Amino acid sequence: MIRDSRQVLTEWLVLSAQGGSERAFRDLHDLWRADLRRLAAGRLGGSDGVDDVVSDVWLAIARGLHRLDDPACFPRWAFRIVERRSIDWIRQRGRARRRETEAGKEADQLAPAGPPPAETPDEVVRLREAIAQLTADQRQLVHLHYSAGRSVAEIAEALGLPAGTVKSRLFSIRETLRQMLERKLP
Repeated sequence: MIRDSRQVLTEWLVLSAQGGSERAFRDLHDLWRADLRRLAAGRLGGSDGVDDVVSDVWLAIARGLHRLDDPACFPRWAFRIVERRSIDWIRQRGRARRRETEAGKEADQLAPAGPPPAETPDEVVRLREAIAQLTADQRQLVHLHYSAGRSVAEIAEALGLPAGTVKSRLFSIRETLRQMLERKLP
């Protein structure tokens, strides 16, 4: 078996880190950081969530390195951790999206649908039509903020999002509605 210098260095760093050397673990991290990040980015299809996954990977490596019997297996072992953490992240994100969608549907069902006024001004009709063209998630935010009168902080807590994300999404929705309404002006 031909071993290159990187493989030999990896094995030595693993053994030293298993012996308690923090410096060896930092060097191991520096040596493999870019490769593990590239693998995570490839699995996640971009940079969204890569930092979280890579942080989890290095935490798992730090916790489990003492159980690695063969230092030569470090790359394969670390790559498997990246695979598992990436899959976990994708699943969690899918569950979060499903929860958001279900919450939007539930909000639509629970929203009081009062009778429209006898005469509805054209502007209100156009605005309602524009809102109907938004995605379910966007309609949910519009409903929670404008119809239900919820604050950005309350919406953020209810949807499990940062307040800044809620603010930026509301801004984006207002811009989208403005553009839609401007296109329909006579």
